[in-house]
Amino acid sequence: MNYYYITGTSRGIGKAFAEHLLEDASNNVIGISRSKSIEHSNYRHFYLDLTDTTAIADFKFEIHAHAKKIFLINNAGSLGFIKPIGKLEASTIIKNYTLNLIAPSVLTNAFIDCYAAADAEKVIVNISSGAGKNPYDGWAVYCASKAGIDMFSRVVDMEQKISAQHAESSIHKGFKIFSIAPGVVNTTMQDEIRAASKVDFSRVENFIEYKLNDQLAEPKSVSKKYLNILANVEDIKEVLSAIKDYE
Repeated sequence: MNYYYITGTSRGIGKAFAEHLLEDASNNVIGISRSKSIEHSNYRHFYLDLTDTTAIADFKFEIHAHAKKIFLINNAGSLGFIKPIGKLEASTIIKNYTLNLIAPSVLTNAFIDCYAAADAEKVIVNISSGAGKNPYDGWAVYCASKAGIDMFSRVVDMEQKISAQHAESSIHKGFKIFSIAPGVVNTTMQDEIRAASKVDFSRVENFIEYKLNDQLAEPKSVSKKYLNILANVEDIKEVLSAIKDYE
């Protein structure tokens, strides 16, 4: 059996991920979010507020005997309020860093600790963003947190390669980690962007045009592309990439 832990399964790409995976009876999906919107015999849900550092720290992964694949997909994220630095509430900054960077870091740490000895294909996927590589005014926290998750992924990949070099067993199975950007997707985040004031975000007109010109990919299409890429992780050459790199 295969086990997929996915954060943010109540809507958007996370929900699409889960629904695609559940089409295969050999897959078990464990959703992690504040609300549940999926009912399926192979789906279980953990109600967890990913902005609550205590709850995140207390979360425990389960042992899955004889698992073939165990994945962690850190999908949940939020743009937060679109405003320049100097106009944000401190609590908003803290909340968004927690959701976008602290939560996936803590979950990845727990995931590697729990499954270090598991004889399975073990993969961590962080949903990245072009905003982690390019600055957008009004998006400082989101850009910084996505840049952070990219570097976090690179370091974990380095650590796993070093660990493999020092492994006593020739059959050592380490972890693969990837940070993959989806491009512009038709989610509630895009609704929030288009509703922003031009005073707070100078490029708002560009994002309005993406919608008008039908340039937004649908979550189901995007999740399918991700899963096609992840079907053969050995073929993924870089820790950091974007869906468009595979098209």
